[in-house]
Amino acid sequence: MVAARVGVLSLQGDVREHVATLRSIGVVAVAVRTLHDLDAVDGLIIPGGESTTIARLLETSGLRFALGERLRDGMAVLGTCAGLIVLSRSIVDGRADQWSFGTLEVDVRRNGFGRQIASFESVIEVNGIGPVSGVFIRAPKIEAWSSAVTVLATHDDGSGPTPVLVRQGAAWGCSFHPELTDDHRIHELFVASL
Repeated sequence: MVAARVGVLSLQGDVREHVATLRSIGVVAVAVRTLHDLDAVDGLIIPGGESTTIARLLETSGLRFALGERLRDGMAVLGTCAGLIVLSRSIVDGRADQWSFGTLEVDVRRNGFGRQIASFESVIEVNGIGPVSGVFIRAPKIEAWSSAVTVLATHDDGSGPTPVLVRQGAAWGCSFHPELTDDHRIHELFVASL
């Protein structure tokens, strides 16, 4: 049996951290910058970074439509922070020209948990895993979601529990940065779903 090859969209953001995490759990990690790279992977991580920049670079690299097609065909994908925004069905406070793939039926607010100065770390209880450390840096907040979305973890910032880790079929979205801790169980959960 051939081991799964997981790509990390390598245009901007926490690329190095995701690649290191995947390699530490024994996964073949591929930096995805071209159509050829995209064709060579079984699943993809879209990292945190800046969502409008990632979207623009997807267009200029020629990856936008090919990736959209792979996502519609059911390729496994994990979007963390900005990656969640890029996968969402709508961006509540996005720029007029900002687009998203609509792979996850969630509506998100950029920086919904606060700006850079409000970054924080919190213990998150993840279904099937237990407690993990969630690092929230300018994290998007899921404000609405369809019944097709399974909520795997929530965080209560004082306004009630809000989903911070969700799954819809082969698509996963995470508001926080699992790649910034030594706990690799979220990556392992994603890889096990391939």
